[in-house]
Amino acid sequence: MDHGNDLRFDRGEQMPERFRRQTSRLLGMTAAQASRVAQSAFASVGAHRWHYGVLAALDESGPGSQSQIADRTGIYRSDLVATLNELVEGGHIERSPDPSDKRRNIITMTETGRARLAELDRVTAGINEHILAPLDEAERERLFALLRRLNDHLSA
Repeated sequence: MDHGNDLRFDRGEQMPERFRRQTSRLLGMTAAQASRVAQSAFASVGAHRWHYGVLAALDESGPGSQSQIADRTGIYRSDLVATLNELVEGGHIERSPDPSDKRRNIITMTETGRARLAELDRVTAGINEHILAPLDEAERERLFALLRRLNDHLSA
């Protein structure tokens, strides 16, 4: 059975109301569509969300080991290595031996990385604006507050 169509827009089709009102379904559909918007926007500038996550983490918390960056971003360590390799190839970060432990590397953002982060900040602002376009400022703040509350409740 193909479940690929489960995340399509709910266009008032003849779907049972109790199914259409299922919170997890609606949140899942919204998340999937928001993710597609973000993925497309990042791809248009040759990036992906993990590039943004790593650069933002380095900007906000400073240099760190791969393990620290994985913890800061929530990126699985297996995915992080490929992301770091891509960022090194682009000249956005540098790896250098940790002076206190030669077995690990310290990741540092370069000036090119700072410029890339500024570009990705603009992309992210556009993503957020596109996703939240139907909401006014008060509704956006309320949505964030409610989503944070739900997330905190479910992650407890």
